[in-house]
Amino acid sequence: MEPIIIVLIILVVLVFIALMKTVQVIPQASAAIVERFGRYTRTLNAGLNIVVPFIDSIRNRIDLREQVVPFPPQPVITQDNLVVNIDTVIYYQVTDARAATYEVSSFIQAIEQLTVTTLRNIIGGMDLERTLTSREEINAALRGVLDEATGKWGIRVNRVELKAIEPPTSIQDSMEKQMRADRDKRAAILTAEGIRQSQILTAEGEKQSAILRAEGEAKAAALRAEGEAQAIRTVFESIHAGDPDEKLLSYQYLQMLPKIAEGDANKLWIVPSEIGDALKGLSGAVGNFGPMGPPRPGSTQKPTKETPRREQPPID
Repeated sequence: MEPIIIVLIILVVLVFIALMKTVQVIPQASAAIVERFGRYTRTLNAGLNIVVPFIDSIRNRIDLREQVVPFPPQPVITQDNLVVNIDTVIYYQVTDARAATYEVSSFIQAIEQLTVTTLRNIIGGMDLERTLTSREEINAALRGVLDEATGKWGIRVNRVELKAIEPPTSIQDSMEKQMRADRDKRAAILTAEGIRQSQILTAEGEKQSAILRAEGEAKAAALRAEGEAQAIRTVFESIHAGDPDEKLLSYQYLQMLPKIAEGDANKLWIVPSEIGDALKGLSGAVGNFGPMGPPRPGSTQKPTKETPRREQPPID
């Protein structure tokens, strides 16, 4: 009985192993390559699949989702003979599991080497400044070359990104100095523009102030002249209305002479010729009234005789 039990146990184990090899469950977004006696037979898609045990074998399981592969920095020489290190990131997707398995031994390594070669060809035709400012152009050119080359491998390159472009340390220092100089230049220009605008506004303000001041002074002078003219006109009309005689005018003329002689700067005083006529008129008026003034009406007082004046000797 014991040999029969052992044989039964072995048969059960073989049946279990055969069932496990017969039923293949493929996850979603995956594929499996089936070979029969070492030759490609079919591709298993997602779900439950039945294969012939011990005859069919699973060669490779491939993820059909989009993959992201970063590549290490690669030294690239630009057109102006500068070495820059460029990090790249590749977004790819397997579209044909059979081609990805049999057309290339390792499609990841093939994509990496093709990326480095293509990148050196593209960067070799650009100078450093264009390399730093043309990332979109480099990405598009690199993606076009990779997508065309990897199509026969069952790979579709969806996107290529330059993660970093690192120029040499000396070039970085020079670029920083240049950027600092440009910033200082722009700051100086803005400061000069501010000062210029401030001076323009100040000059405009002073100009407007001077114009307004001149207009005010002109109006004030016009008003003063008009007032003086009105005052002269009023005095002239009053004089004509009072009808003054020659004696009154002579008296007023003599009153103005001391005011004319006032002032410390007057060293020489010229007596005008009209003063004689004024004195004659004034003396005539005084002689008519006498020393006591004109006689009042009804008074019997007689005018006294004027005492002759003694002539004063001339002063040397």
